[in-house]
Amino acid sequence: MHEPVIPVGRPLLPSADAIAPYLRLLDRSRRYANHGELVRTLEARLTALFGSPAAHTVTAASGTAALTAAILAAVGRATEARPLCLCPAYTFAATALAAEQCGYRVHLVDVDEHTWALDAEALARHGQIDRAGIVVTTAPYGRRFSQGAWSRFRDRTGVPVVIDAAAAVEALADDASDLIGSVPVVLSLHATKAFGVGEGGAVVGSDPALLRATVAALNFGFDGVRETTGPGLNGKMSEYHAAVGLAELDGWASKRARLRHVADRYRQAAATRELRVHTAPAISSCYVLLEAATEVQVDAVQASLREGGIDYRLWYGTGLHRERHFRAHPHDPLPVVEALAPRLIGLPVAPDLPDTAIERIVGALARPGDR
Repeated sequence: MHEPVIPVGRPLLPSADAIAPYLRLLDRSRRYANHGELVRTLEARLTALFGSPAAHTVTAASGTAALTAAILAAVGRATEARPLCLCPAYTFAATALAAEQCGYRVHLVDVDEHTWALDAEALARHGQIDRAGIVVTTAPYGRRFSQGAWSRFRDRTGVPVVIDAAAAVEALADDASDLIGSVPVVLSLHATKAFGVGEGGAVVGSDPALLRATVAALNFGFDGVRETTGPGLNGKMSEYHAAVGLAELDGWASKRARLRHVADRYRQAAATRELRVHTAPAISSCYVLLEAATEVQVDAVQASLREGGIDYRLWYGTGLHRERHFRAHPHDPLPVVEALAPRLIGLPVAPDLPDTAIERIVGALARPGDR
């Protein structure tokens, strides 16, 4: 099969020239890992970007490593009395896999039809809440969430919470109110995200003890001494990835403007054809989602995109319960996930996606409805 003429994603990270000044600092320092100067600077600049005086940021080698460490820091490994992780069935696989790495048995839960995420009030009444050791909730596609709602859930139920907000850098940067607090927020800094370092992640929060435990968990359980004092992994960010991150911050305003232009053009083109699309700022600018009305429309749209050489994705698949690894996992009835997941179709996004390509993509979406 030939490559699609328009790929679904074409990430754009800083150029070699933009990264070079930071690499020269490494040539002089010869410190390439273990919380070097560039990592510390990136963490400080990200914290400043989020604008919350109580916030602190800890970087990691990947979003999954950050999520795993945050779970270990928040509650530790699963116990016989509390073996379950309550997790949304509509999310990327890494959300559940990180919990499994900490020994939890994942129990999949349905999501709210409006937020596409877990509902804190409803989950507090869940039949398995007394066996849950951790809740991993999400901010689907970088949507806003409520730190306050999950803090109240934790205090009411006694069950720790970690928020997998993989694509939510922009939400935190735009308005961190009710996003940052004592419940840890985990970010992905993968190249495909709006803010990327190639491969990386971060944990953001206001609880110094929890963040210190996160740092230890990312460094073999070392907490101030070269001795394993708790569960951990090798999940530290390297200085090389921090160099990319610092160059990314240098050009962040320009990159965001280009991604927002793509989102604006999609909205304008879709509005003329009465198509329902989700774009920034409601979701991260690395995504544009078509919400198809019916499964019949889904089939017609996908066929039209393929015919036009336009790539697309169901970014979260059709629900974790349908993936081979998770099929045997316990789950609640999932009517919202079953109805929603097949209808959210990820469309091509890139900072330099031409207006002509957007017109072509949206034209392909409109054709099935015109037949």
